[in-house]
Amino acid sequence: MNNLITQFGNHLSRLRIVSFYCAAVLVMIALTGIFSKGLNLGLDFTGGYLTEFSTEQSLTQTQIQGLLTSYLPESFQLSSADNGTHWTIRQADNDLSLTGKTWLADFAQQSGLNISPQDAIYIGSQVGEELINQGGLALLSAMFAILLYLSLRFEWRLAMGAVIALFHDVIIVLGLFAWFGISFDLTILASILAIIGYSLNDSIIVGDKIRELMKTNNQHNVDTVINLAIKSTLVRTMITSGTTLATIMAIWFFAGDSLSGFAVALFAGILVGTFSSIAISATVPQLLGLTADYYQQQEESVCQLP
Repeated sequence: MNNLITQFGNHLSRLRIVSFYCAAVLVMIALTGIFSKGLNLGLDFTGGYLTEFSTEQSLTQTQIQGLLTSYLPESFQLSSADNGTHWTIRQADNDLSLTGKTWLADFAQQSGLNISPQDAIYIGSQVGEELINQGGLALLSAMFAILLYLSLRFEWRLAMGAVIALFHDVIIVLGLFAWFGISFDLTILASILAIIGYSLNDSIIVGDKIRELMKTNNQHNVDTVINLAIKSTLVRTMITSGTTLATIMAIWFFAGDSLSGFAVALFAGILVGTFSSIAISATVPQLLGLTADYYQQQEESVCQLP
């Protein structure tokens, strides 16, 4: 039995170290994309005009895109929330030569489509700046609350592993949006906050198991304890991640273009969050010199209480 544990531990230890360096490379690639290409901020942040209309006949996005391209003089973003009868057009703040419900009548006459205007909203750039500030404040507040919670719950090395894993997950998702130029709007910001919570949950599960084993098991070194903690929590983590990913895939395929970015962010965040709970949150404490002495002293002090 001890030989099996040793063999499993050796393989897992090598896998964790290799995964840690892979995670570091991914972070560098993501940061390169963020600083070189930047995020493609949506109308929620940059300001602009949002126009919604419906068509009597069902059309593909390619068909309606082609008709609008020959009519609208500047670039725009087109999305559909259903089977091709309800459409949303987003135009930049400096691209308002043809906006609102007024131009739809001319477009309907020119294209021959039976169009029903639904809504037209203008989002000013000042509102966009306020949203950026509020969104950044929300992220900083969440980070501060998490740091405070981890500092009270764990010894600093385990807390540092969870924090680094959290930053890894957020940076990878932001890098994905930067490299592929996916529009970054309020729904994506909401998904980032959800990813922070999910990443923290995975890290805490592994960290709690490591702490528990260190309090009760003094027969194995730290490397073996960490490997045993990962082995005992791996099935639970995979089941949780799998069921969550299945739900997100349903949103991705059936909720339409309006929520596709939200689904992409959550899907990527859960994948990298599961990966980082093993590659980072469980590996960084070991690299920082985690020992069982601190937790065994805690356990002894508890046992000595009257």
